[in-house]
Amino acid sequence: MQWLARLEIDTDRAMQEGMIDTYSWHKKLWQCFPDDPEATRDFLSRVDQLEGKLRFWISSERKPEKPNWCLPDRFEVKEIKSALLEHQYYTFDVRVNPAKRECIKRENNKTVINEKGKRIRGKRRAITKQGELKIWFERKAEEGGFRLIADKPLEISPVISNYFKKKNHEGFHGGAQFRGRLEIVDRDKFKETYAKGIGSAKGFGFGMLLIAPIKQ
Repeated sequence: MQWLARLEIDTDRAMQEGMIDTYSWHKKLWQCFPDDPEATRDFLSRVDQLEGKLRFWISSERKPEKPNWCLPDRFEVKEIKSALLEHQYYTFDVRVNPAKRECIKRENNKTVINEKGKRIRGKRRAITKQGELKIWFERKAEEGGFRLIADKPLEISPVISNYFKKKNHEGFHGGAQFRGRLEIVDRDKFKETYAKGIGSAKGFGFGMLLIAPIKQ
């Protein structure tokens, strides 16, 4: 069983609650699961910054509860019916953290290999160019059991830096939004992708697929 929750809060109220970056948002959303606050994160989330308010989405196997900072009329939760994932075609909207690890190379341009014969990769590099973003997402689609529908252009937003502060560490995640239409190729893989998300930094509000079935 899977659940989808939507929460909204006015921007001024959010500031008063200390909801100022992706990490603080994530901590506040943990309050939707008060029975087991020490559990490993098992939900996906997303935040849309709208005019005068924040809108949060949560997808999880546990049923989210309304946190104290959210007013009753700003909280909605519903069960995701299994039939939702049985269609062939969908429109989708996903915000992801596109990045890749490049292989470390020597001065002679040869790739560094470890003692097990595997290539050694360096730090993650954000992907920002439109062409590379498209290739990255097409690869994620193939891994995730779906393909993009060619007659519907893929919309890719410019990459935006999302600031966070976690304890004494400060950093940024690059976030890009993808919108388009998809066709299911491998339903089991797609269901797993829908439940687990796409890409990295899922704990900071990336990777959650919003979908709606369509007739093609």
